[in-house]
Amino acid sequence: MKKKFIKLLSFLTNKGKVNKEEPPLDLKEAFSKFANGENHMSKEQLLRFMVEYQGEQNCTLLDLEPIIEKVLKMESSNTETSSIAGLNLDDFLDFLLLDDFNGPLKDEVHHDMKAPLSHYFMYTGHNSYLTGNQFTSESSDKPIIEALKQGVRVIELDLWPSSTKDGGIKVVHGKTLTTPVALTKCLEAIKEYAFVKSDFPVILTLEDHLTPKLQDNFAKMANQIFGEMLYCPTTDCITEFPSPASLKNMVLISTKPPKEFPQTDCANNHVSNGSESSEDETWGQEQQDSMAIQKNEDMKVNGEEMEDISTSYYKSNQQGAREYRHLITIHGGKSEGTMKDRLKVDGGKVKRLSLSEKKLKSASESHGAELIRFTQKNILRIYPKGERVQSTNFRPHLGWMYGAQMVAFNMQGHGKSLRLMQGMFKANGGCGYVKKPEFLIQEIVHNEAFDPKRRLPVKQILKVKVYKGVGWRSDFSPTHFDRFSPPDFYTKVCIAGVGADSVKMKTSVKMDNWYPVWDEEFEFQLTVPELALLRIEVKDKDKGSDDFAGQTCLPVSELRHGFRSVALCDRKGKKYNSVKLLLGFHLETLNIL
Repeated sequence: MKKKFIKLLSFLTNKGKVNKEEPPLDLKEAFSKFANGENHMSKEQLLRFMVEYQGEQNCTLLDLEPIIEKVLKMESSNTETSSIAGLNLDDFLDFLLLDDFNGPLKDEVHHDMKAPLSHYFMYTGHNSYLTGNQFTSESSDKPIIEALKQGVRVIELDLWPSSTKDGGIKVVHGKTLTTPVALTKCLEAIKEYAFVKSDFPVILTLEDHLTPKLQDNFAKMANQIFGEMLYCPTTDCITEFPSPASLKNMVLISTKPPKEFPQTDCANNHVSNGSESSEDETWGQEQQDSMAIQKNEDMKVNGEEMEDISTSYYKSNQQGAREYRHLITIHGGKSEGTMKDRLKVDGGKVKRLSLSEKKLKSASESHGAELIRFTQKNILRIYPKGERVQSTNFRPHLGWMYGAQMVAFNMQGHGKSLRLMQGMFKANGGCGYVKKPEFLIQEIVHNEAFDPKRRLPVKQILKVKVYKGVGWRSDFSPTHFDRFSPPDFYTKVCIAGVGADSVKMKTSVKMDNWYPVWDEEFEFQLTVPELALLRIEVKDKDKGSDDFAGQTCLPVSELRHGFRSVALCDRKGKKYNSVKLLLGFHLETLNIL
């Protein structure tokens, strides 16, 4: 009781005081070096610092002048002396903490965007229309809009027949209690927001449960709403996918093409034209073990539950099916046969294959090389297993390690996995397309494909120095972390990647301080830096569970060297107004014989 009283008295006494510690030693030494030992750094000296220390070879005085002016207008700056002589040490620190100028990543597209689509990881959503869980939540255009604003490039829509006048088509998660949303509403939202964040192509993956007549309705609606934005391939036999650069501001369709006739088994054909193995049915089938929801297994066709439609009905609607087929750029592949058959590359027409995370994990055990070979020309889409009713996600590296371009995530399923996804697609200017590493693209010789399970030599050494943190006093209430004292912050510094590279470290705890200075360095030996993500999380030490105080995730291969201001985000990935860390990055590449 006495201890609590003392903390309360200390809190009330120091409530309005700012406890800012001395700048880190590295920062003071850098300032002294480039200011030639003086108390102020001129703009010419600052330019030299940016070029030589920060590695910003293209930086100019014209770039720096408005930034310097911005710094000198800050409340912390002594403008009277600084504006004449240059930046003092405090101004220099304020300059380094400008995350919009001195952030850890480049903010422009810099990957080669002229390669085939199969050479890129794509920011991919799963059941993009759902607002919450996979079983009872509402369907809406709002999650689609939010995903596009964040840079997601692949949107999934499940199409089902509807009794309404809205084209006879609704978007809904089939065989669940989710509420539907009109297809036209979704398509119009996509048209309006598709290229707000990025001008590279948006791909619509359709899980299609429509009759040929409704497929024709979809084709008409898509053409009417998207107009010239809708990309239609000139041939039905695509042997290589077009490039993102050639498809700017275009919308592409990916689904399984309509069945063609005559067929020997056409009497057994069903309406469903969903992706290779329907996720709606996969979802239901997996639920039987855990929730006993699905009971009608006798109605499955390749895992899809629909009523039989006679051959004559299909034949009478072939014209509509042709119009629908004409829209499809990325064809869904067949789901029949063994995994080896499904991954077979015959050198002809390219396609897309969809696998659940469970099937991918199983396939990776015995068909790792085939998976990588398949994804060099074709597209592999991985979606969450059906047990993820609460819209959680799996570890995305499971797909990326084998070249899967479309690792489909529930964008409403906030957690560590989604943070990794967000981190990966901060690369390449956040455009939603990230060029795959060469070892996943280059031709496989003597069946020696990349094996993420094999221990490889260390390729790079990443050094991360955690200097200090700021901004919590501005973005949080005085009692948010502790009612009776300032917070006790520490920083977790982790690598997520292949198994050999994944590691977790953390700083010491800085007690009772809104402005912690750690000045601690961590070293990471990386065997596959191309797939490594740096995960940062700040927490407030508590007796029970530690309080969350911010996080971010960054692609290691894109980190800029030197002192960098790293803005932190909330649990959902939304950037805080003021909370940021000052970090130091150094990446050394080793010579591997």
